[in-house]
Amino acid sequence: QVQLVESGGGLVQPGGSLRLSCAASGSIFGIDDMGWYRQAPGKQRELVAAITSGGITNFAHSVKGRFTISRDNAKNTVYLQMNSLKPEDTAVYYCNAQIRVESMTTFGYWGQGTQVTVSS
Repeated sequence: QVQLVESGGGLVQPGGSLRLSCAASGSIFGIDDMGWYRQAPGKQRELVAAITSGGITNFAHSVKGRFTISRDNAKNTVYLQMNSLKPEDTAVYYCNAQIRVESMTTFGYWGQGTQVTVSS
């Protein structure tokens, strides 16, 4: 069994910062791409940021220059540092990871989601 557990969401004022963490655990033989998605009420889930196993990153245009993504491969953990937060960043944030399991097949796994609310 593989699990992704997220932490770090909460309520923050506009202009503030939050750091999200997502730790993968279970029968993991390797992790390829990891990323963060978000879904606001009434909207589709969208990619926020992604990072390959080699550290190449990709960001949504709306968060470039404000968010950074990083990972600790030894801890099977991905982070999302969010700075200069805006009310439009309010959403449930989901972690995603492409994980190789015992059969060497790669599956996509999702975390349970963590709420980020940006409001004064």
